[in-house]
Amino acid sequence: MKDVNLLISNGVNIEKSLELFGDMQMYDSTLEDFLNEVGNRLERIKKYKEISDMANYAIEVHALKSDSKYFGFDKLADISYNHEMESKKNNMFYVVDHYDELITEANRIVNLVQEYLGREIVVKPVEEKVDTIKDKTILIVDDSNVTRNFVQKIFSSIYNVKVATDGNEAINYISNNDEHKIVAVLLDLNMPGIGGYDVLDYFKTNNLFSTIPVSIITSDNSKETRDRVFSYGVVDILVKPFNERDVKQVLDKTIYFNDQI
Repeated sequence: MKDVNLLISNGVNIEKSLELFGDMQMYDSTLEDFLNEVGNRLERIKKYKEISDMANYAIEVHALKSDSKYFGFDKLADISYNHEMESKKNNMFYVVDHYDELITEANRIVNLVQEYLGREIVVKPVEEKVDTIKDKTILIVDDSNVTRNFVQKIFSSIYNVKVATDGNEAINYISNNDEHKIVAVLLDLNMPGIGGYDVLDYFKTNNLFSTIPVSIITSDNSKETRDRVFSYGVVDILVKPFNERDVKQVLDKTIYFNDQI
């Protein structure tokens, strides 16, 4: 027999839910439907986050919020609501920064429901990530605070992330690379003062491309720009605007470039 005290002791608002469902038999039956669907919904949430599709992300977290309210998962409902509101504002930074909180609570509820219904409990990881490599550093060079913060939030749990607002700061980091252990640079082309091309010239003069691979961040995807930057020996170009999946692919390619040649 199912023990409702398991749900209550774990913060589920059963009393409020029964105002909707009427009795525990209907609650339990509908909870089975929730459990059968929630895994697919969490996968869609992950997919839309990675491609920065905030419109569809908002739809999915809204649905998760509604289901959570129905079943008395008040904490998950509150977290989902915050994600819904911020994604509707196209606030990708909030979504990335608080995504683990959402998934951790969702997985807690899934495991709780599985235990309550007598299902096999499978604890899912928050997100598939590579092992933390804190002895390696990536350098983000961009005068845009938005771009720097976005990339930093994605990778700060995996790598040491250094940021530079212009080419002069970037060259200072690179000239002290024995200390920083930089394994990849994402370099914006258009910055005030010492710009991206100046940094590329510094790399070329000092024969650094073979030791520190570089990929370019730019909104200019013209053939002229591509031909010019690839003539230096850069790895790839990340075209603005980009999403989380784009920057992960380019950074992985950049970091491991020297292993593939």
